Amino acid sequence: MYKRNNSRNLILALVAFVFVTAFYSCSSNVMEGQLTGVERDQEWNGINPFGMSYIPSGTFMMGQSDQDINFTLTQQNRSVSVQGFYMDNTEITNSEYRQFSNWVRDSIALTALDQFIEDESGNTSLDWDYPIDWMDGSEDADALQDLFYQGDDMLFGKKELNPEKIKYKYRKFDMKAQSSTRFDRSVPRSQYITEYETEILPDNLCWVADFSYSYNEPMARQYFDHPAFDDYPVVGVTWHQAEGFCAWRTLLWNSQAAMMEEQEVENFRLPTEQEWEYAARGGLNGAPYPWGGPYIRNRQGCLLANFKPGRGNYPEDGGYYTVKVASYHPNDYGLYDMSGNVSEWTSTAYFEEGYRFNHDMNSEIPYKFGPNPDVDITQTRVSIRGGSWKDIGYYLQTGTRHWEYADTSKSYIGFRCALTFLGRSMSDFSN
Repeated sequence: MYKRNNSRNLILALVAFVFVTAFYSCSSNVMEGQLTGVERDQEWNGINPFGMSYIPSGTFMMGQSDQDINFTLTQQNRSVSVQGFYMDNTEITNSEYRQFSNWVRDSIALTALDQFIEDESGNTSLDWDYPIDWMDGSEDADALQDLFYQGDDMLFGKKELNPEKIKYKYRKFDMKAQSSTRFDRSVPRSQYITEYETEILPDNLCWVADFSYSYNEPMARQYFDHPAFDDYPVVGVTWHQAEGFCAWRTLLWNSQAAMMEEQEVENFRLPTEQEWEYAARGGLNGAPYPWGGPYIRNRQGCLLANFKPGRGNYPEDGGYYTVKVASYHPNDYGLYDMSGNVSEWTSTAYFEEGYRFNHDMNSEIPYKFGPNPDVDITQTRVSIRGGSWKDIGYYLQTGTRHWEYADTSKSYIGFRCALTFLGRSMSDFSN
């Protein structure tokens, strides 16, 4: 009996030895007994988003670069630091925004047509390979009639999308709110996740509504849809629509990354007011304009941006309303039209004395979704920057602040996206 037990124990010991040896051979770092971290299948080498410029981390003097001639006291000078980020080289164009609106339109259509595919795990998703037949009289077109104006709402029999039917749903996670209750495990995470829905087609009628006793109907009819304006900045979008675009752009990127088994990126978003000003200055601290200054004309007398020169000589700069993006020289960060063409939405709520209580590191007072009828009207204001085609030169200055209501669309306000840089510096990935 003793010998039999000894033999059995010996066999078990040999099996255990073989198992442990095999385990250690598969994990050399454990074999060495060193703390080396967990190896990843892919190394992070940074990204280079198409159409975006890298803005390095830095410190600058935020605020006015010249005398506060209006005595607004809304842009006091303050030294602040900014984490590195990417920013779109130009404002989002009609063509780029149409990619978004077409995606939303098609996703609604595919859902209505019940065009889904199922993977091996039983998960369903839209079948983007399905060719939707939009031609009148087709089976698909008949099933999708509700997306278009019908009956008396039609004009000259033209087939036009009904903006009320083209809405985009997306979710946002309020990390700031959760951080205040992070030790209270009884509060579910879902309490800080909110779903939003917004119409996404631009408000073409803003071209008419913005100007009294002025004939701008041709722009209202043609600006967003006509190919002549494909490379012009999109306008007539509210702050909420711009937020929806950023959410969709993140989804678009990360969906492709998942297919390629690549790492997801940080969220695309609107730039903070601090980031916008830092980027607009192009590294020229204290300069009143993106190109330096102090003038808005070069030595040959040519205007350096699209705005309202003199007492209203709109066509002097080569345009009448907006002009094609990148029509003027970029600043030293490679960014075009940071002054003029269209003003741009930021993510920052507008307060007259906001600079005074902002943190000096990535300062930001994020706009909370609204408007909320229970709060003061000033809390529905969002900072806009850069000046536009219809503004005088004062609003072109990098330090000038202005605002608009978040649910308002204007013929002179557009936007561009930002994306936080992950890492210390772009130089880390230069080799």
